[in-house]
Amino acid sequence: MKLNKNGRESLLSVPSSPLDMPHIQPMRTYSNASSLRLNMGHDHDKDNGNVEEGLGYTHTLMYGRYTKDLGEFAKDEARKLKLLEKRRKQEDKQRNKELLGKRATRVKRISSWVWKHTLARLGEDWVFLALLGIIMALLSFIMDKGISICTNARIWLYRDLTSQPFIQYIAWVSLPVCLILFSAGFVHLIAPQSIGSGIPEMKTILRGVALKEYLTFKTLVAKVIGLTATLGSGMPLGKEGPFVHIASIVAQLLSKLVTSFQGIYENESRNSEMLAAACAVGVGSCFAAPVGGVLFSIEVTTTYFAVRNYWRGFFAAVCGATVFRLLAVWFQNADTVRALFLTNFTTEFPFDPQELFVFALIGFICGLGGASYVWVHRRYVLFMRSNKRMNKFLQKNRFLYPGFLALLVSSISFPLGTGQFLAGELSNHEQVTQLFSNFTWSRDDLTVEQAAIVTNWMTSYTSVFGNLICYTLFTFFVSIIASTIPVPSGMFIPVFKIGAGFGRLVGEFMAWWFPHGVRYGGRLSPIMPGGYAVVGAAAFSGSVTHTVSVAVIVFEMTGQITHVVPVMIAVLVANAVAALLQPSIYDSIILIKKLPYLPDLLPSSSGMYSIFVEDFMVRDVKYIWYGISYQKLKEVLKANKALRSLPLVDSPDNMILLGSVQRYELIKMIEKHIGREKRMEVAQKWQKEAEERAREEEKKKQEAELKMRRPSRFEVLPAPDILSLRQIANDEMLPPKKRVEALNNNLAPRKSILKKTNSFNLKTYAPTVQHSPNITPYTTITGNSEFRIRSAFEAIFKKSTTLQDVQPDPETGSISPAPSNTEVQVQRAPSTPGVSKKVQLPRERVIDMSPEDQKQWELEEMLKPIDLERAQVHIDPSPFQLVERTSILKVHSLFSMVGINHAYVTKIGRLVGVVGLKELRKAIEDINSNSFVVPPRDEEIHNKPSVEKPLLMPNASDKAVDMTVTSMDSALSNSDNCSDIELEHMKTEKTAIVTLPPQEPCGNTNSATDTSSDMGKHV
Repeated sequence: MKLNKNGRESLLSVPSSPLDMPHIQPMRTYSNASSLRLNMGHDHDKDNGNVEEGLGYTHTLMYGRYTKDLGEFAKDEARKLKLLEKRRKQEDKQRNKELLGKRATRVKRISSWVWKHTLARLGEDWVFLALLGIIMALLSFIMDKGISICTNARIWLYRDLTSQPFIQYIAWVSLPVCLILFSAGFVHLIAPQSIGSGIPEMKTILRGVALKEYLTFKTLVAKVIGLTATLGSGMPLGKEGPFVHIASIVAQLLSKLVTSFQGIYENESRNSEMLAAACAVGVGSCFAAPVGGVLFSIEVTTTYFAVRNYWRGFFAAVCGATVFRLLAVWFQNADTVRALFLTNFTTEFPFDPQELFVFALIGFICGLGGASYVWVHRRYVLFMRSNKRMNKFLQKNRFLYPGFLALLVSSISFPLGTGQFLAGELSNHEQVTQLFSNFTWSRDDLTVEQAAIVTNWMTSYTSVFGNLICYTLFTFFVSIIASTIPVPSGMFIPVFKIGAGFGRLVGEFMAWWFPHGVRYGGRLSPIMPGGYAVVGAAAFSGSVTHTVSVAVIVFEMTGQITHVVPVMIAVLVANAVAALLQPSIYDSIILIKKLPYLPDLLPSSSGMYSIFVEDFMVRDVKYIWYGISYQKLKEVLKANKALRSLPLVDSPDNMILLGSVQRYELIKMIEKHIGREKRMEVAQKWQKEAEERAREEEKKKQEAELKMRRPSRFEVLPAPDILSLRQIANDEMLPPKKRVEALNNNLAPRKSILKKTNSFNLKTYAPTVQHSPNITPYTTITGNSEFRIRSAFEAIFKKSTTLQDVQPDPETGSISPAPSNTEVQVQRAPSTPGVSKKVQLPRERVIDMSPEDQKQWELEEMLKPIDLERAQVHIDPSPFQLVERTSILKVHSLFSMVGINHAYVTKIGRLVGVVGLKELRKAIEDINSNSFVVPPRDEEIHNKPSVEKPLLMPNASDKAVDMTVTSMDSALSNSDNCSDIELEHMKTEKTAIVTLPPQEPCGNTNSATDTSSDMGKHV
């Protein structure tokens, strides 16, 4: 509808009939091949009706009118089509996103070929593990170099500005604050998953739980750069935990690379084995302790360890530790491969047997201190979380908390202030090395080198004892506070320093108490405070982490095993005390973060044998069955995006478990059924069918026109040209029979000379039948002009409907259009024979469906049932399953040893539930806290008395008949309460039995039986 200048409706601009209204077809990059189906006429009428309804056509007295503007209607239709197109693209994008990474590319295939013919011949495991160790050694060395540069720059600024103390203070605190702020901001922007230690997360991942984006490349970048900046600031934090995380990320990335080579790393069990080896490499390359690193990683990250993976961890850890120490020789001017904290204790008489009691006492105190450390750390974190107002304020100002703590710690450790009591001018490595020194600090006859060391640990106000006490307490509390900064950081080095400071304090006290040594067997044994520091470091770190392998790490870090027995005694005592009081620091962080890790059952739990899997399983199981439709499957997958596999049953009624199917397989099946390749294949089929129908209609129309024509009484023949004469001559040379056949074939139907023009109809679709008008002598000038017009229109519509061939891409297997600039050889006019010319054809369009047709086609296809065998879906015929009466102790053992994430619960083969790590963990926590409530079980529900239902209601004429229905199985199962005569009667008589839920015992029911004849009489 248009408006004239006066604002009134202009009826002349609108067709007088809806049939004259043009069919609006928005411009698209596809052709409506699907619209040319058998019901073309019906669809056309329906489209006209939709147009009429959309334009708001109303009948008036004379002509009728349209109440809506044609442009607005076109915009609405275009908006609807755009919305349909957007939804389709979103669904395709979601399916392709889940299928991403599963399809091989050309680069991967080339890399696979190179891998198989080079490194794979040497042994894939060996090459992979050696490469992992070398990469981790390089990362550790580079990070240590960056940390050393930052620490030395801070000390250089402090020492070069000795004339101005205030500027010294600014230089001392500015660099740590800047580095901490940079680290906090960098990891928050790149990968927040890199914050913290990483060992609790790796413990959870190795347990079988997939944590989102914890093993990605961006997490690796954030972890490496953030940890370098954090440790370079001088904060009392470590790098052992983050290095375990870094090694695991490198192993995961290498596994993906090797998996793309189609090697041995395609299954998940092998991937977990490589992650376990990576944890050992992380510790080994961090402290140059391969043996202790393997044992420590086993103790920290796993509950049950497969011995077959032992050699993998040792080989990778040895490669990493060796390369790490060789890099120090090559680039740091080290004379040879040495231990990280080299000591030189005497080997003849390192300790007196009487000192073993003191070592055990150190272990006991360190056990108490380690438990206190874990408890204080957890309480501090929970306190910060519980204060919602402060928590909300700090979340809005993310840099305030890290900057404040960095400023506070740097101010306390300022050497001209309180830092003089804390050896604040020394780095972490220098502090541990001096604490392990094998001479007594409190004696008077010190050398120049020894006096320089003692100067760092005493002041004019305090002695060695006071400084060691301040150092231990400062590191204890400040490391707890600093570990809550949102940056990558570890906790092993801080607790190692706390133990070393406490052990050194006990050693100095023993040396002061026994200045000449301990007498045993007529011989004096001098006290070595450095040995006490080693024992204290091992005991305190072992009590915090609940590991015994720390002793082996200490032996490898110090390079001596003279104190094997004292270290082992102290570590065992400290572990025993700490295990009774608190969990390890890593388990405590798991509880704080609420990671889905499976806890251990307490020995005193009374419900270990009386609680079964049916008491805590999930009964609302999401499943698929044979014959499920694609639409139902799509709804199940869309509603349960977290499920990686779905159980397969025979039918929703029987629920017999037949196997399980991976989510990826199901999505791939849906994509194969309604994806782009299938859609374009169907569109191409529809196009061919439409062309065939158009050809048939054109042929029928021509035949009908020929039948309606009358033969002309006159025929004007043109003068034959040279080619015609040759053809006549050739025809005359043919036999008479063939000549007659040729003459009959050349006869054309006669046409009246009174007909001036050639009649034709202009259609929206021109078939691809190649035909040209016969140039006859009676074609007039008007006919030639109309033929030219017709030819022009046919060329336009033929160009608009000519469709590009759909060619499969040999690289990816997807359908792609043919090249647009196709060059063909076109023969010129007969006047210049033998001359050819290259003609560039215009770009043609790909066969595809319109959004409406695609939606209708997808709805029809999605309603079809799925044939899993024909779809070639991989079905796991033996998923892990439990019976409903499996005790929680067995379930916990199976989940822990096998490393599964979930198990299906069956009852006589029927799927009744599913149990996962989440449900099992919640049940164990409730059992350990004595708050688990056993729900009513199925057998208890079935054993409840049920109301008897009469089969037939007695009427007025037959009130004496009181028939009830009972179950034969129930009657026989309660035969103890029935008499022998009743049982014999029930067995011998022909009884009409209807099975119901179990009823009351036979003695308590009024059930009666009747014969078939009586039953028929009552019916």
